[in-house]
Amino acid sequence: MKRLVIIIGSFLYLAFPLLATHNRAGEITLRQLDDLTYEITITTFTYTLSQADRNRLEVQWGDNTYSYADRKSITKLPNFYQKNIYITQHTFPGPGTYSIVVQDPNRNLGVKNIPNSVNVIFSIKTTITINPILGSNSTPVLLNPPIDRAALGQIFIHNPAAYDPDGDSISYRLTVCTEQDGKPIDGYTLPPYSDTLFVDAFTGDLTWITPVDTGIYNIAMDVEEWRQGVKIGNIARDMQIEVYNTDNNAPAQTGSRSVCIPAGTVLTFNIIATDEDLDSILQSASGGPFVVETNPATFTVDQATARRGYSRALFEWKTNCSHVRDQYYTTIFKAEDNNPVISLVDIINASIKVMGPPPGMPALIPGSNSITVTWSPDTCTNVTGYHVYRRIGPAGYVPDSCTSGVPPETGYVKIGTLNSRTDTIFFDDAKGSGLEQGNEYCYVIASIYPDGTLSFPSPEACSPLVAGSPSLIEVSVTEHSANGIIRVAWVRPEGLDTIPAPGPYEYIIYRSNNLLGQDPMQIGTINTTNLDDTVYIDSDVDTRTFPYSYRVELYNNEPGKRFMIGTPENASSLYPRLRGEDNRVVMEMVKSVPWINYDYTIFRLNNSSGEYDSIGFTTETEFVDDGLANNVEYCYRVTSTGWRILDGQLYENANFSHINCTMPVDSFPPCPPSINAYSLCDSGYNHVFWWITDDPCYEDVTGYRLYFSPTSGGEFTRIAEFFHRNDTSTNHTPEQSLTGCYYVTAIDSFQNESVPSVRVCLDECSNYVLPNVFSPNNDGINDLYIPLRTAYVERVHMKIFNRWGLLVFETEDPDINWDGKISGTGNLVSSGVYYYICDVYEYRLSGLEAYALTGFIYVYSGDENDVFIEK
Repeated sequence: MKRLVIIIGSFLYLAFPLLATHNRAGEITLRQLDDLTYEITITTFTYTLSQADRNRLEVQWGDNTYSYADRKSITKLPNFYQKNIYITQHTFPGPGTYSIVVQDPNRNLGVKNIPNSVNVIFSIKTTITINPILGSNSTPVLLNPPIDRAALGQIFIHNPAAYDPDGDSISYRLTVCTEQDGKPIDGYTLPPYSDTLFVDAFTGDLTWITPVDTGIYNIAMDVEEWRQGVKIGNIARDMQIEVYNTDNNAPAQTGSRSVCIPAGTVLTFNIIATDEDLDSILQSASGGPFVVETNPATFTVDQATARRGYSRALFEWKTNCSHVRDQYYTTIFKAEDNNPVISLVDIINASIKVMGPPPGMPALIPGSNSITVTWSPDTCTNVTGYHVYRRIGPAGYVPDSCTSGVPPETGYVKIGTLNSRTDTIFFDDAKGSGLEQGNEYCYVIASIYPDGTLSFPSPEACSPLVAGSPSLIEVSVTEHSANGIIRVAWVRPEGLDTIPAPGPYEYIIYRSNNLLGQDPMQIGTINTTNLDDTVYIDSDVDTRTFPYSYRVELYNNEPGKRFMIGTPENASSLYPRLRGEDNRVVMEMVKSVPWINYDYTIFRLNNSSGEYDSIGFTTETEFVDDGLANNVEYCYRVTSTGWRILDGQLYENANFSHINCTMPVDSFPPCPPSINAYSLCDSGYNHVFWWITDDPCYEDVTGYRLYFSPTSGGEFTRIAEFFHRNDTSTNHTPEQSLTGCYYVTAIDSFQNESVPSVRVCLDECSNYVLPNVFSPNNDGINDLYIPLRTAYVERVHMKIFNRWGLLVFETEDPDINWDGKISGTGNLVSSGVYYYICDVYEYRLSGLEAYALTGFIYVYSGDENDVFIEK
């Protein structure tokens, strides 16, 4: 399918009066900040020569309130277009569905499918559903601008390149452009067509077959957002299309493909574009893979093989774990021919799904009626947890390339979910009822990603049950020092006469310097004849650091008949892991025990008395102690209370934790500044300035850091740091051109850095002009043909022809420096009219862009008194 774009000189825009209304296209997107608060971004495209320019827009929130959104970003584009970004925040009164409307007088003159468009208010609308059951939700972002051009009688395609950061499903449909209060425009019609005009509900391709009349048209498209089969949002995008005449042939592309790949795969393929008219081709690409925060995809044109009518570009995406999601990434590849009058574009799509790699094979620690399943934390750090699956007997399941999780047909049943990447221990006792002896139990693990999608399953691991004996009921830290004491106790084993094991007996006690009992070291023995010695005091152990785990082995110690009785189990000491935050300490109870802890009492050291005072009580494994002073050390210990049922008998216990200390620290960043900038093209630098209007925020700031990227999608680097809160402006001269984007952050006295300010992007200094008069007559005036501006042009490909089409001069020098002589000779060209074709390679916001200039040069090389007026 093909789309076309027309290269139109700026003189057409000057046909509009300077006081014309200005709104051409736009949309509203939202980003959820907390349960009921959203950040709204309003994007509009306006005409820069109109005096109707808005610094703020009114927002109707759909909850009977309104407020104003201030303009945060201006990007000045060629041909008198301006992209405006307005941002504000709003807290809704509660769950519900809200329609947000922004309106502004008026639409531009001459929209053919909107009656009397110049007197019609421009409005855009987005609907959002707030539903706590469905979770947080931000709307999709639309990566392809809503302004385009088509050609009479030619197939036209536009795709908004929607990307949902939450991974929700997206669908598309046509709707009606709106006016005041978001109401449909009376008399609005779709643009006329020869066959059909429709939008593909799944890909978002807007196809117009074909325009039958020239002029300006507006089309509205609903971009709908779905989750779990429920519609949770809708963006009504209003776009404008200008239709012109053309007889050029569009290029054609091949090479696109749709795939599923595990994260970590480097996906590469070539897109080849050809043009039957032998026009040069500009290839580009957009879509989700290019806007992800880490490792975005690249699309590189092979300049070495490029020629008239042929171009090849390499798509490369070094995927990583942050790219895993349930929905496919849609990528749009465009090929645009470089025709001097009309440029046509071919569009093809690719769908790419990034799958979560499988976790490692789990290790199984069987007990008498339970199995502890452990595995290494997923190497993907954005994993939020795991699903654990069990079945009896192995399945031998091998997933295909696009199937995640564990399908029901494998016979596996989900038995549990863990909600942290580092929580990699699952105790399976059939929810308290116990696993039955005599079966081989098999397990697989699937990692959970932020949008709920699952990874490929791990390899399966299988094990039968074993009896656990002796059974531990206490691991308690009773003395806290480098030579501390830990008390270990267990239940007296019963029924040994059935083995038979007449004794005497020996208990061997082991300690491991970790939670799970790896690498145990023997620390003591107890010899007994009646098994009643069930307590061991582990002394001279450093209880100030990590938790320890213990196990006790029981042996029949009869001479000549020594053997182990039962299978031992592990139990750890309790360790309060601490995290200091601003004026508070967050405590996590770290332990691995076979009994159930049902509450914890928290004690904090009183520095005056030297005693530990009880400060709180919780049944959860996390506790927050707030209202503290920063940079002051606080020390804690915990007492847990728990229970265990063994052979039908209830055993209750109390265990004392290690002591741990930390300091609250101010880790909260200051408020971000506001920023603006403008280019001084003639002076060759950008002036950047910023400010903070909130007094408490301003007082918290001690300096700023300024960041710059030469392209809108490039990586930002820090270019300056300012060490006083009053240093709020600078002049910057980038290396390549004045085109680029800036943001600024604030720094406080603890070196906490704020989130970035809004980005301000500049693209105002594109002005490479070729004169049309040249007089190489050695009079010292105008003897060299040079452009009026070359500052930001990387190179050109300039060809000059005489009236018979013969090449007289060619260069790649952006200064051109033609002395009027025929290349390869010392002969001066004769006076007359010459034709040029000049491909210009210039640094712009999207990177190094190429465009074509064509025209005529009037050469005066003799003594005649010809006069030429420069245009």
